[in-house]
Amino acid sequence: MFKIGDLAVYPAHGVGAIESIESRSISGTTQRFYMIRILETGATIMVPVENAGSVGLRKVVDKKLVPRIYAILKEKRDAPLDNQTWNRRYREYMEKIKSGSVIEVAKVLRDLYLLKSDKDLSFGERKMFNTARSLLIKELSVAKNTKEDKIEKELDSLMDH
Repeated sequence: MFKIGDLAVYPAHGVGAIESIESRSISGTTQRFYMIRILETGATIMVPVENAGSVGLRKVVDKKLVPRIYAILKEKRDAPLDNQTWNRRYREYMEKIKSGSVIEVAKVLRDLYLLKSDKDLSFGERKMFNTARSLLIKELSVAKNTKEDKIEKELDSLMDH
């Protein structure tokens, strides 16, 4: 699926570079692993080659999908209703981020941005907002081959209108 040097997205961690593909023996079974260095943090993650799809490892979003992502961020929905408990909302947002779908991450960012305009976000919500934002900025900058600060300004202007 991937080769050394490819960029891939690992759910909830973001864009990483496939640095090597190594065989490791674990519990007497030899498996091949993608060794992925996450660009944002520098952390290295081992992903079994045969499980790459099931853990959500995927290619960076195609540049053609960027307008759809921007459209999601521009949607002027009502702020998410507060009839859900904070915990339930937090779990739903975390599931969307962990899904690895750039579309779902964009929805989380949009919803938290709308909520933020309505009330102060809790510590957990702020942390999740920042996570969704940085995941999106990193992936879109790779997809568009554009500097992250330019993407950051684009996102801010989209959501502020």
